[in-house]
Order: sequence, then C-alpha cells, then structure tokens
Amino acid sequence: MSKGIVHAAIDLDTLGIAHLPDGTGDDLLFRNLASVWANYRAAGVTRLLLAEALESAADLERTRSAIGGAEIIVCRLIASQETARKRVRTREPGMLQENFVRRVADLDRILDVAGLENFSIQNDDASITDVARELLMRAGWLESVENRST
Repeated sequence: MSKGIVHAAIDLDTLGIAHLPDGTGDDLLFRNLASVWANYRAAGVTRLLLAEALESAADLERTRSAIGGAEIIVCRLIASQETARKRVRTREPGMLQENFVRRVADLDRILDVAGLENFSIQNDDASITDVARELLMRAGWLESVENRST
C-alpha cells in the first residue's frame, strides 16, 4: 500500500507503555514521539502516520510540537459501539480488557465533543486495505483512481 511513498507509522499507545509515577506518562509519550520522529527525519522520512485518539486540542498541540509543527491531518475512524467493543476485546486480551471495553462509549463522546478531525471514515465493514486507501487519498497522499487514469 505504500506506493513508494517514504513514510513511517507509529502507534502512540506503544510509545507510552510504562509503569510510571502518576502524571509522568503523557510527558514521556510526547518526548518519545519527538525522539522517534527526529530519528525518522534524519533517515529521510517526511510523512508520518500516527495511530492515536486525540481527545483534546491540547493533545493535538502536543503532537504538533513533538513533530516539529508539521501539517497534521486528523482522520477519525468511526465504527458502531458493537464493532468497537468487539475490536477492543480482540486487541486487549489482558486484565484491563473490561476497562477498555467500558471506555468505548466514553471515548466516542469525548471525540464527538473535541471535533478535531479533518474528515472521518466509516470503519465497520470495510477491509483494512480499503480504509487505508481512502484515508491516504483523502489526506492527499494518493491520487484517486479517477485522477491516475487521466
């Protein structure tokens, strides 16, 4: 799916996995992001896909600061509550699974209020490839099929 586009992908949850004193995790996550992004930039990467639920304008600004003020396009993936809970159960098999499942509805409301997305994509029944293709086209990384044929 890369179509030769130099890029990197980071799941922000993985950059913040640590058992830390209260209140230090968010700062560390964004410092880690800045460090990893600097390494990618030094390697010639100019585009970055971040997986993260941005819950507030402050989260968006901290992300922007960590990646050097780059243009950020936010895509919100939308799925039914049933689909989201099923995916969380599959993705989070550990002892905190039920906490994460309960948070699905709350997170949906938080994201509704924040309204940070440039666009959203319905993600209940589409394949990962189709969702990725739509995201990359709408973000301007790929031309649409119609534009490529002309």
